Amino acid sequence: MHFTLSDLVLDVAQNAAEAHSKRVRVQIEETEKRFYFSVQDDGKGMDRESLQRALDPFYTDGTKHPGRKVGLGLPFLVQTAEQSGGGWNIQSEPGKGTTVAGWFDLENVDCPPVGDIPGLIRTILLLPGPEEWILYRSLVRQGRRIEYEVRRSELENVLGNLEEGENLILLDQYLRSQETEE
Repeated sequence: MHFTLSDLVLDVAQNAAEAHSKRVRVQIEETEKRFYFSVQDDGKGMDRESLQRALDPFYTDGTKHPGRKVGLGLPFLVQTAEQSGGGWNIQSEPGKGTTVAGWFDLENVDCPPVGDIPGLIRTILLLPGPEEWILYRSLVRQGRRIEYEVRRSELENVLGNLEEGENLILLDQYLRSQETEE
């Protein structure tokens, strides 16, 4: 089981990065009552049979993690979403990519905490693989909406290498500033 919803999002984003994607879009929307995310990639995709196997916790193709006997990412998403009064959807087509979405009732006693969203976004931006990461965030607090979008390419143009210490600190400060009301 994942400790936070952010952990689930990171797991799905990492799968997208490992699917030979050139571009991945992550959408994270949160209100006081609901958390929604989607990860859309243009990677290798899956046919119907592969998707069914990916939903089986006792299946792994053995190529991504040699020696592993289980693949729990998507099964954990499904279980957590259903247990917390939410749902999920996966659409995939070979050669075109995959979209994974999950939504959760934040008032449900079985819903994990949301977690550190700015930290999640920073971590996703540093994942290797895709040429471009696009992250959209919408947050509603006390009836006020905060929205922002970040692209890895734009951040690299401004900051340079995102993995350098000072740039990583600036990136973290920037992302955290986007989450606060003006």
